[in-house]
Amino acid sequence: MAAVTATTRRAFLSFLAASPLLAYLDLPRDWFTALAQEPDLIKAAKDALDVFDFEPVARKNLLPAHWGYLETGTDDDGTVRANREGFDRYQLRVRRLVDTSKVDMSVRMLGARWDTPILLCPCGSHKAFHPEGESAVARAAKAKKHLFVLATPATTSIEDVTAARGEPVWFQLYQRNDWNQTRQMIKRAEATGSPVLVHTIDLLGGSNRETNVRAQRRDTAECSGCHTGRPGTGNSGQPMTAELKPAPPAPEVGPPTWDYVKRLKDATPMKLVLKGIVTREDAEIALQHGVDGVWVSNHGGRAENSMRSTIECVPEVAAAVAGRAPVIVDSGFRRGTDIFKALALGATTIGIGRPYLWGLGAFGQEGVEAVVDILRRELQMVMRQAGTTDLAKIARAYVVDRRAQPGS
Repeated sequence: MAAVTATTRRAFLSFLAASPLLAYLDLPRDWFTALAQEPDLIKAAKDALDVFDFEPVARKNLLPAHWGYLETGTDDDGTVRANREGFDRYQLRVRRLVDTSKVDMSVRMLGARWDTPILLCPCGSHKAFHPEGESAVARAAKAKKHLFVLATPATTSIEDVTAARGEPVWFQLYQRNDWNQTRQMIKRAEATGSPVLVHTIDLLGGSNRETNVRAQRRDTAECSGCHTGRPGTGNSGQPMTAELKPAPPAPEVGPPTWDYVKRLKDATPMKLVLKGIVTREDAEIALQHGVDGVWVSNHGGRAENSMRSTIECVPEVAAAVAGRAPVIVDSGFRRGTDIFKALALGATTIGIGRPYLWGLGAFGQEGVEAVVDILRRELQMVMRQAGTTDLAKIARAYVVDRRAQPGS
């Protein structure tokens, strides 16, 4: 009956949107059209056909300010859209009659082996999306054997996340304006056994998150019921920064430059990955400074509004790295075909952010597990369709750049 009611309601609203009677009502035609196109929401994680099915459920569950923080890009969100559109630049060249009865999706990276090349990106303020926050995501990563990278603005301590994951997680660093505070966070992560420090460098110039600000203005909810402050305000109950111990100040002089990379390497035996590299030149400089991995990212469209997708950055970065270090890429990944294209263009692994947070906001840990299951299944399927039985076989020859086509 519920399905019939929803279908009938959409049909009625579609009729009104097209009706000349609408001219006599003081309501915009687009309002009816949007309501008519409202999707049926899945009732359980197992009902999802793709990762997009979790998005409207999460949106329904979350406060407007929390949703705005999750979905925002910078300026007009143009680079958020560009990250998705970038995948359309590449077509797949698939092969036939290959024995794909056994497909190995495992990958080795920085001394560890993972069952798939899909990792869970560092994202802040998980408790804004579900009461169990990062712990639920860590348990999902444990259940599905995925790499989880904890963010500096996490709403759960790295100690609790490590316990939930059952092994050390990578730690993503936003440096502080005081070196002693930055060093405290590094040493805290190091004490939990974290093997890799991921320094994010794509937000050093700031970002103009209009969607987030507009959503906060519409939200009158009292945030103290679920966390301190609002996501993105710097006061969200974030243990890595809230629990810094008093120490003699060591203020920074200006923003970090390439010299800062040496300081980080000298401060810890953890491997160092730079997150936010999008050009050949910076990839080459990063390797000259001894980084252990390069992460192609524009922060999911939340950093600069370059209008350049990360998938389009992968070929030049991978060419500069030339196999000397792993190349990670995130931003806009929603399908198994997206992952395949990135691997073919030279990426070692890919990261997802918003999709697993949609799953978290929709159904908690179960939703996160379902999201990674869907992507794993889709990647395995496209590998079979293409005739690639392991990741090493996914090469540049399997993709075609539309812009390189004659007459394009």
